[in-house]
Amino acid sequence: MTTSTETHQFQSEARQLLQLMVHSIYSNKDVFLRELVSNASDALDKLRLETYQDKELEADTSDLHIELELDRAARTLTVRDNGIGMTRDEVVSLIGTIAKSGTAELLAKLRETKDAAASADLIGQFGVGFYATFMVADRVTLVTRRAGAGEGVRWESAGEGTYTIEPAADAPQGTAVTLHLKPEDTEDNLHDYADPAKVRQIIKHYSDFITWPIKMAKPAEDTTEDTGEDTAEDTELETVNSMKALWARSASDVSSDELTEFYRHVSHDWNPPLETVRLQAEGTFEYQALLFIPSRAPFDLFMREAKRGIQLYVKRVFIMDDCEELVPEYLRFVKGVVDAQDLSLNVSREILQQDRQIQLIRRRLVKKVLSALKALPAEKYATFWGEFAKVMKEGLVADPDNRDAILDLCSFASTHDAERLTTLREYVERMKDNQQHIYYLTGESRSSIESSPHMEAFQAKGFEVLVLTDPIDEMWVEAVSGFEGKELHSVAKGQVDLDDEADKEAAGAERAEREKDFASLLEWMGTTLADTVKEVRLSARLTTSPACVVGDEHDITPTLEKMYRAMGQELPQVKRILEVNPTHPLIAGLRTAHAARGEDAELAETAHLVHDMAILAEGGELADPARFVKLVAKRLEQHVG
Repeated sequence: MTTSTETHQFQSEARQLLQLMVHSIYSNKDVFLRELVSNASDALDKLRLETYQDKELEADTSDLHIELELDRAARTLTVRDNGIGMTRDEVVSLIGTIAKSGTAELLAKLRETKDAAASADLIGQFGVGFYATFMVADRVTLVTRRAGAGEGVRWESAGEGTYTIEPAADAPQGTAVTLHLKPEDTEDNLHDYADPAKVRQIIKHYSDFITWPIKMAKPAEDTTEDTGEDTAEDTELETVNSMKALWARSASDVSSDELTEFYRHVSHDWNPPLETVRLQAEGTFEYQALLFIPSRAPFDLFMREAKRGIQLYVKRVFIMDDCEELVPEYLRFVKGVVDAQDLSLNVSREILQQDRQIQLIRRRLVKKVLSALKALPAEKYATFWGEFAKVMKEGLVADPDNRDAILDLCSFASTHDAERLTTLREYVERMKDNQQHIYYLTGESRSSIESSPHMEAFQAKGFEVLVLTDPIDEMWVEAVSGFEGKELHSVAKGQVDLDDEADKEAAGAERAEREKDFASLLEWMGTTLADTVKEVRLSARLTTSPACVVGDEHDITPTLEKMYRAMGQELPQVKRILEVNPTHPLIAGLRTAHAARGEDAELAETAHLVHDMAILAEGGELADPARFVKLVAKRLEQHVG
């Protein structure tokens, strides 16, 4: 048996590496314990696998577990497992490789992990997580014996100039890492890691769902009375992690109460979830997901500073609380966990790499959530849409790859039924034989839309119009071209032709005659209002109102223009089109008056009044309200006089 102690000198580069580990990579010192527990869990997994593969292996597998031992007086924390353990060569290769490699080599390895298929995942390299212990310890001692080996190894270092390796004849199977803790320093976020309550809190936060039991001494008030025997033998252990990874259990083995309790744990929402979504991917890249659709929108759903994302685990080890990379922003209400078996992470497990695996998970999760929402029963769907309609519509703008699926999921108010929403599919099924477009109108409220002059001809001829009152509606209608071959068309834009084939010829002849009769008035009004409109024309959409203002087919709407200006984006002036109703007495009378006394200044005032009334009728804002009031007061004075 070899009894010599070997002392190895750290290279100067290794000191730089330790500084990198302690000060740069880990932003939260608590994660050192997560790393050690994860390594212990891996060691137990490896022992279980090796005993399956090698029936001759002499190893005790009767009570596989992880144990945490604290000594507040000596200020030590020991993380012990009875897993696979390590030989001397493995200690040197697994710990020594990182210890002896320079900063440049480590950074090169980090870059390699961007392609998980081309390089070993650093998350499995013991040395990386192990060296995180020097954030909280002045000295670290490791004692280990590989299962089936007759001799153990003792490794020790203060993380500065040297480390030592020597045989450990009495080492038990597995690995024990003892940290000689630094003094508490609250200013440096260095907590008292000899405090059992703090250690329990860290385990609960990061390692609650580890497969193996994590044991600690029971709190003093829970232990049995002192029998006078040795304290270490008398200490009663208890398991401090739940080991209840619900996502790893079959759906039939998990009760609704367990799901609700777990949802409350991950969401901090005391309402039960509306729906549960499970996903399991197998093959070259394995992961499991357990997601929840809330029954109520969180209060901060539209707050910029609100946290979003779902919890990320790797092999049941907690990595991140709000992983934004796994869900798009419009699904920020989705809660739950993803547990990956071999996800590529950087050294600290805190910052996800933007690699192919991340994007694959994201795409699968999105499709799974959208299909689950589409399959909701009517009552659940109504609840969901009432809570999350606005945020889901964001996806129509932000996620072109899934736009069709989102659009098929959406429901909208329409003129068909004031009490019931409609899907676009239902709208298309109700379309008239000669109807080519899906008609819509945006506005502040249903009442303002229904009373809008733009709606008159559509209401008169029984054409259904979508009633869109959410601010986001202004955005998505510009991004979505159509649905099932039917284009979306605003009733406040472009020309309108609602005549059926039988009426087109007669209507065309009548329209041509009116164009001729009103040509002089339209030209004069266009010149008079040239500063505010780009054209004055006869309307096919008005039946009772004298006039309305409309946009060209691809013009930005006034509401959207206002939204952009509120965000500080200056836009060029967008002149709109004034449409007048030739059958309205005001317009017919104006034509007669213009033909008789075209130079009368009051006629120009009337033209401005017609335009301003059209702006007000659609809920718009006048450029010069004071001028409008003066003109109206003047006309009223003439009338009562």
